Amino acid sequence: MSSSPLPPPATAGPAADGFRMPAEWAPHDRTWMAWPGPNATFGEEGDPALQRARHAWTAVARAVRRFEPVTVVAGTGQGRAARRFLGPGIDIVEAPLNDAWMRDIGPTFLTGGDGLAATDWVFNGWGAQDWAVWDLDRHIGEFVARRAGARRYASPLVNEGGGIHVDGEGTVLLTETVQLDPDRNPGWTHEQAEAEIHAQLGTTKAIWLPRGLTRDYDQFGTRGHVDIVAAFAAPGVVVAHTQPDPLHPDHEVCQEIVKLLRHSTDARGRELTVVELPAPTVLEADGELVDYSYVNHYLCNGGVVLCAFGDPRDEHAAGIFRRLFPDRTVTLVDAREIFANGGGIHCITQQQPRPGGHG
Repeated sequence: MSSSPLPPPATAGPAADGFRMPAEWAPHDRTWMAWPGPNATFGEEGDPALQRARHAWTAVARAVRRFEPVTVVAGTGQGRAARRFLGPGIDIVEAPLNDAWMRDIGPTFLTGGDGLAATDWVFNGWGAQDWAVWDLDRHIGEFVARRAGARRYASPLVNEGGGIHVDGEGTVLLTETVQLDPDRNPGWTHEQAEAEIHAQLGTTKAIWLPRGLTRDYDQFGTRGHVDIVAAFAAPGVVVAHTQPDPLHPDHEVCQEIVKLLRHSTDARGRELTVVELPAPTVLEADGELVDYSYVNHYLCNGGVVLCAFGDPRDEHAAGIFRRLFPDRTVTLVDAREIFANGGGIHCITQQQPRPGGHG
C-alpha cells in the first residue's frame, strides 16, 4: 500500500505562485517521451515484443517531430540503441529508467507569466501494483523538470499525468478510482485530494468521473485513467469514449459517463458539449477484451496524433478530429502495440508548454 502522507493545507504551491496547467492545445516548446527498455512489460533485450514496442514508440515520436521538437529519455546505456530506431532530429538523453510511460512518470508542466514550472507527483507504480517496479521512475519527474529548466514543485499526492485532463480555464477531469485509490492515497478524503489538485494545477472546478474503462481494472491496468475515457477538445467541449456494442461491459460504463458529462458545467459555468467517439469495431485481441480508444490522442503544434487500430472506425474518428481542429493536421498512427502493453499515444507523451503561450 502507498505510504503517501496526508496532505498539508492546500494554501501553498504553484497556483499560489501564479502558475497553472495550460490546455494541451496551447503552444508547446517540445514533447517528452521515454524509451522502452528491457523489463517485465516489454521483455528482455532481443525479445520480439520489445522490438515491436520500440518500433511503435518510434512511429509516435516521428509523427510528433513533424510538428515540434521531441526529447526521448532512454535508460542508462540505451541511448545509442534508441538512436538507431529514432533516427535524426530527435533529442535523446539518458537517465535510470524502469518503464516508458512518460505521461505518468514525468512531471506535469505549468506556465505563469513568462516562466515554466512543473508539478512532480509521487509515483508508486499505479497504486503499488505487484508487477510494477518504480524505484527509478519515481525520480523521472524531477529529472525532466530539471532538464527543461522548470521550477519544480513536489506534491504529496500520488497521481499520474494520465489521471488528469484540463481545459486551461479552471476545469479538471478526474476519476474517483485514481486519486482516491487507497493504494495510492490512503486516508485522503475527496475534498483533500481535490484541494491538492487545484493547488498544483491552478484549477478551481473538478468533474469527477465514477470510473474508467473495464479493461483498465485488469492486472496491468491503471485503475481508471481519465485520458482513455474523456478529454477536453476546447473550452466547454469534451470528447468521450463510447462503446456501441450493448454486450460489451463498457457500453453501460460509457453511457453513465456521457450522461454525467452532459449534466456538468465547467469552471466558468458553461454546460459541456460532449462529442462521442465510438470505440473501434474490434472487441477482443488474443482472446481478451480490448480498451482501444480514440480519446487517447495527443495534440501538438499544428497537429493531432491519433490512435489507429486498422479498424473501419479509424477514419470516422479522424474526421471528428478534423472538424474539432480544422487548423491542425490529423495523423493516424497504429497504436495496437502500445495498447497491448497497457496504454496509448497520450500515455507515452508529455507536453512542455511554451511560457507565455495561450490556450
